[in-house]
Amino acid sequence: MDKVLEKTSSVTLRGGRPEDALHCGTIVYQAFSAIAEQYGYTPDFPSAEFGAEMLSELLADPNIYSVVAETADGRVVGSNFLWEGDAIAGIGPTTVDPAAQNLSVGRRLMEHVLQRTQEKGYPGVRLVQAAYNSRSLSLYTKLGFNVREPLANLQGQPFFVTIPGRIVRPVTAADIARCNQLCDRIHGHNRAGELKTAFERGTATLVEYDGRISGYATEIGFFGHAVGENNEDLKALIGAAPAFAGSGFYVPMRNGDLFRWCLDRGLRFIQPETLMSIGLYNEPTGVFIPSALY
Repeated sequence: MDKVLEKTSSVTLRGGRPEDALHCGTIVYQAFSAIAEQYGYTPDFPSAEFGAEMLSELLADPNIYSVVAETADGRVVGSNFLWEGDAIAGIGPTTVDPAAQNLSVGRRLMEHVLQRTQEKGYPGVRLVQAAYNSRSLSLYTKLGFNVREPLANLQGQPFFVTIPGRIVRPVTAADIARCNQLCDRIHGHNRAGELKTAFERGTATLVEYDGRISGYATEIGFFGHAVGENNEDLKALIGAAPAFAGSGFYVPMRNGDLFRWCLDRGLRFIQPETLMSIGLYNEPTGVFIPSALY
């Protein structure tokens, strides 16, 4: 029997299980589509099947904590995910069935995972939310999150350009420690768990300049992140990407040089997003591309 995590008269929170993927994936698709179409934006996920496939992976990952909201009659009405594989915890996707709005389901899902981050002693928690979604922005702010960075979700076809003086190649096992040191230097923490997973999947790349590692990317895409000493490093990583995975990737809008460079090469601005955080956050000392988490 599943462990009941929290219960009220109308909704129970319980741990996620593999068979939730279809129901929760459908809700992810419906929830993101409903709010995006309301404001005239392109949905993050193309279909319910895509959502179910993504959630199948999340529900099977031992480093991702899942919580599902269920009504008294057994109907799944929402879910949330806490990524616990690194020093900083990431939250998302957080979704509620559009038919179950105004029952405080989203708040309870968020409060539950935030309580878990406190119990596990995470120094910081982060997420990325759709900037046009005033309800989630207000909720997260009330829960203690601070806005850190306006982001541009970009999509398009890879353009295969090289940057003079930069060499892009796959990350090897011998490179991982130096990549983690670079991330630590730029952000004040590393993302070793994500980098290890990307290396094992064969998606991690790095850029070398003047004989040293000056940047790396786990992937240029929805769940990928990248760091670099300067914009030329990020341009090299983006320019070498074979595809932009998932629903595209995110560029901090305050980084006007990189944002313009991407637009000038045919990438399309799809929608604005907001990077938010609770707890530890250092203004980056280099440049970066966040994932859909942070």
